[in-house]
Amino acid sequence: MSLLDLSRWQFAITVMFHMTFPAITVGLSILLSVVYGMYWRTKKPVFLQAFRFWRRIFAVGFAIGVVAGAVITFEMGMNWGQYGARTGAIIGPIIGMEVVTAFFVEAGFIGVLLYGDGRVKERTMFIATVMVSLGTLLSSTWIIAANSWMQTPAGYHLVHGYFEPVDWWQVIFNPSFIWRWPHMVVAVLISASFFVAGISAWYLCKGRALAFARRSLSIALGIAAVLMPLQLFLGDSVSGAVLGSQLSKLEALEGNWESGSTSFVLFAIPDQQAATNIAQLDVPCLGSFIAKDLTCRTGMPGLSMTDAADRPDMAATFWGFRIMFLAAVLMFALAFTATVLRFRNRLWTAHGFHRVLLWTTPAGILAILGGWVTAEAGRQPWVVFGLLRTDDAVSDLAPGAVLFSVAGFTALYLVMLAAYVTYVVRVVRVGPERDDPLTSAVHVAEVEAVR
Repeated sequence: MSLLDLSRWQFAITVMFHMTFPAITVGLSILLSVVYGMYWRTKKPVFLQAFRFWRRIFAVGFAIGVVAGAVITFEMGMNWGQYGARTGAIIGPIIGMEVVTAFFVEAGFIGVLLYGDGRVKERTMFIATVMVSLGTLLSSTWIIAANSWMQTPAGYHLVHGYFEPVDWWQVIFNPSFIWRWPHMVVAVLISASFFVAGISAWYLCKGRALAFARRSLSIALGIAAVLMPLQLFLGDSVSGAVLGSQLSKLEALEGNWESGSTSFVLFAIPDQQAATNIAQLDVPCLGSFIAKDLTCRTGMPGLSMTDAADRPDMAATFWGFRIMFLAAVLMFALAFTATVLRFRNRLWTAHGFHRVLLWTTPAGILAILGGWVTAEAGRQPWVVFGLLRTDDAVSDLAPGAVLFSVAGFTALYLVMLAAYVTYVVRVVRVGPERDDPLTSAVHVAEVEAVR
């Protein structure tokens, strides 16, 4: 593998590992704000129980996500020094704003969120929880702004190959940011909803902590039912904002090498060098239908329209999009089914549906990872689309050293991911019973303090 390949793999592995945790924690932080606010208002113990339980899972995931995010920043400077030098006048201030706004807000209130229960006033706890969730949203805002600028650069001028800002409003609110930011925020909310729904469904199947499980499942599926139709609209709008200027990405995700096919390719094994698919399975006319043409006359573009040197990797782009799209269809079907069951008063007794929810716990995470693969692999071979090629942005490092770091990071991330999954499984098995304020030690201490 070349130095470029190794550097791309190292960065991709780090980003994929990091993104796994915001896919859960951003939505969980908002859920924590909701359930604690409901407890503050109603004083129902089940909401405090839910807050304490989900906080345990949120806390560890939040910590790992912050650490992995810091690694990304170092890799941008060390592995992609030319990228940092040429785009630093734009990307540097945006990343700096993430630190000044998001990290400072999170750092200022995370301690109260984690350790303030029973020690500070309920109003203070609620404000701290809301501020942490605000910090996670601010973080996603700046990250999406930086990445969207790389997808659809605006508000700059080039001086001897270096990007300099001329209009910060256009830099931040570039053409794709307007749609990609809400698309990403809704995505992490849906991802967390199915994560919560899957775990809650497990308790319903086991007949444990039923009050907690019903409340958590009801909130999670209610959020998913509202947001899934919105997400399909946002996804279509994102494709219009990005693919209109990145035709090579559209060609790659469709899975066709030659133009004119009206089919939708479900399965393909692309051969990049030969510019053909080794194997392919498609649905006739479905591609035309998705393009809003029910007459089956609208053909899909093929990647052969793009020069070989400018083609993205079809396999990564194609499968990233399929994972995202099919996971979204599955989650939409589950949200629709849950809504029907709710109106028929069968949501709590449909144990077959609960088992399906359990197996789809990571569906939202997979959809987000697939979406990022589509966005980043489809942008290649450009790091700033149409302006700065990826092979011109990489640092001149010893390939052996990069290979060693790729192997080391991969092993470390696998261990950390396994540890987090083990921790979540342990928390779920112990259950929310210990978080019941009517029996927990915290509640006893509060009662004694009042006396």
